Amino acid sequence: MQKEHLFKDLVIGDLGVGKTSIIKRYVHPIFSQHYRATIGVDFALKVLHWDSQTVVQLQLWDIAGIQERYGNMTRVYYREAVGALIVFDVTRASTFDAVLKWKDDLDLKVTLSNGKPVPAVLLANQSDQSREGLRSQIPKLDTFCKENGFVGWFETSAKENTNIEVAAKCLVDHILAHEENITSSTDPDVVALPGYNNNTKERVRAKCTASYSIFPHVSS
Repeated sequence: MQKEHLFKDLVIGDLGVGKTSIIKRYVHPIFSQHYRATIGVDFALKVLHWDSQTVVQLQLWDIAGIQERYGNMTRVYYREAVGALIVFDVTRASTFDAVLKWKDDLDLKVTLSNGKPVPAVLLANQSDQSREGLRSQIPKLDTFCKENGFVGWFETSAKENTNIEVAAKCLVDHILAHEENITSSTDPDVVALPGYNNNTKERVRAKCTASYSIFPHVSS
C-alpha cells in the first residue's frame, strides 16, 4: 500500500531574493521577471512520487510579507513546519548578512519532535546575475553551513532552473531521514504520534553536502 506524507516547509529570506520565483519554478514550473513582492502569506503544493511506495505532498510557505509587517506573528505560520529553504540573493550582500537572522528566527520558533532544529537548506539565489564584486564578500559556504546548522547549500537560479529540484530533494531527504529515525527508535508496543508514519521503509539517505558554486574560493 502506498504511503503518503504531508510536509510543511518554509521558504524564508529577505524581500526580493527570489522566493516566489523559486516556488513557481519548482511547483508549476514557470518563470517570470515580473512577480510582485509577497504581501502576507503565500504557499504552493508540490506532489512528489518519491518511490513506488511513497508519495510526498510538499507545502511550500512564503511568509515574508507577514515577517516584514507583523514580526512575532510569524510564530503561528512556522507552526508544524518540518523544514526550510533559506534564500539570499548573491547580487546583494545585505541579504546574505540577514541569513543568520532568519536561521535564528526559525530555530527559535519551531523544532522537530525530538527538540532538534528543523533541517534548513541555504540557497544562494540569482546565480545567473552574480557579480565578481560580491563573490569576495561571501565566506566559504561549506564551513558557514556546518558552523550554523544548515544541512546543505546550493547555488540556484529560478530563471535558468539551476539546482532548485536538487535543493528541494536534499531537504526532503533530511525530513524523511528524521521520520525514519523516529520510526526505528519507537517501541513497537507504543502507538505512534499523529503525523508520523511508522510503516515507512527504505529511504534515500540525504547526501547533499556538496556545493554548487560559482564562487572560486568556495571548495566543494
